[in-house]
Amino acid sequence: MLGSIIGDIIGSTYEFRNAQSYDFDPYPMGSDFTDDTVLTIAIADAILNNRDYSEKVKEYALYYPGRGYGGWFNEWIYMDNPKPYNSFGNGSAMRVSAVGWAFDSLEKTLEEAGKSAAITHNHPEGIKGAKATAAAIFLARNGQSKKDIKEYVAENFSYNLDRTLAEIKPFYSFNETCQKTVPEAIICFLESENFEDAIRKAIWLGGDSDTLACITGGIAEAFYKKMTDEWMKKAFSFLDDKLTGTVVRFRKVYNK
Repeated sequence: MLGSIIGDIIGSTYEFRNAQSYDFDPYPMGSDFTDDTVLTIAIADAILNNRDYSEKVKEYALYYPGRGYGGWFNEWIYMDNPKPYNSFGNGSAMRVSAVGWAFDSLEKTLEEAGKSAAITHNHPEGIKGAKATAAAIFLARNGQSKKDIKEYVAENFSYNLDRTLAEIKPFYSFNETCQKTVPEAIICFLESENFEDAIRKAIWLGGDSDTLACITGGIAEAFYKKMTDEWMKKAFSFLDDKLTGTVVRFRKVYNK
């Protein structure tokens, strides 16, 4: 889960002003955590405390206002009895990484990923994006090869993962849908050599940079097991005690 947070923070300043090269500054002035981090940690809190996903997502969003929430989601937060709004935005995939770590079977992981998405993003593509991301994390943390992860995701979610980043980049632009974010994030991971390389490739690709790197980072953490120490320490420096406490507790329980 920390890999997702790192990706979000590093991508935060490049979302609407994409990096011009692979060798970008990972933490320029203005870097901060966004809604991706807030809601990722909210899902982790729900899992840790066996609480309803909707309850915790709403609690965290209200506690951390103004973090870049989408328009429909921002209305959902303030509803007395919030209902899903048929979204296929990439928000379902960017907040799901904790699910990929927490459960002992792929079947349960897919079930919980669907539940975590459906509180808001109950469109089939929104559900699919969350499930594909959680499945990739589950398979990665359980030692599956990149080839196996690619084949499973492609066969079960019909994402085209045969494209290269070099082929994608000239035509890629800002897009907040699962359909145009999740496959690209997985390809960033598949082409990477280590955790830092995965994040750099995601930011270099462009688009919705913080969310693309958030999804990529969650998978890369699970696969490589080791993250850049400096980046880990820097990421924690942006988080307050509430966020840090949940991350630390989650990692003690599930990141073994």
